[in-house]
Amino acid sequence: MSRKLWCAGILALVMIASAGCGQKPTTAPESGQHDTVSGEQQTTGSGSETPPEEPSKDGDSGNTAGTTQGDSSKGSSVDSSKVTDSKAKKEMIDVYYTDPQELDLKKSQKEISYSSDSDKYAEAYKALQSSGKPEMIPLWGKIELKKLDIKNGELTLDIHMPDEARLGAGGEQYALDALTKTMFQFDEVKSVELLVDGAKVDSLMGHVDLEHPFTRH
Repeated sequence: MSRKLWCAGILALVMIASAGCGQKPTTAPESGQHDTVSGEQQTTGSGSETPPEEPSKDGDSGNTAGTTQGDSSKGSSVDSSKVTDSKAKKEMIDVYYTDPQELDLKKSQKEISYSSDSDKYAEAYKALQSSGKPEMIPLWGKIELKKLDIKNGELTLDIHMPDEARLGAGGEQYALDALTKTMFQFDEVKSVELLVDGAKVDSLMGHVDLEHPFTRH
């Protein structure tokens, strides 16, 4: 009898062990499903949190304002230059040259443009440097005007004269006559002081004595 009970007990244990091994775990799939759902929620959430940025309207308006200001400043600069040009005066003046043989003094006329009195005399000197006509030879073409000043009717010219600008006795006298005749046509000029590199010299080219200053005769 005890043996039957012992056998029955062993059989019961075997059945219980078989039943325990036959059960399938359910916790792992549920955990996997939970992870998958959580991952989907994270993906969806991150996408919704970073929408594409829209361009700033304030920035666009700022760029537009800057462009408008730039265009307006350009327009104002053009207008101011037009105003400056409109103030320039034009005048036909007498200018003196010599012939190719340096036998005589020749009078011609040229138009100058200037905005002030000092500019007028500088433009007159520039006209002495070029005639634009082959039969009229400029006597001051190679002589540089360094500085010009007008005060109380006295016109002062400071020049630099290179060696190649020197002329003979006749050419030197014609050069001085051309300068004084050109400058004394302006009524406000009472005298002309001629300096060479800032100094008063006895002669311009070594042949004719200089007056300091030249005055109207």
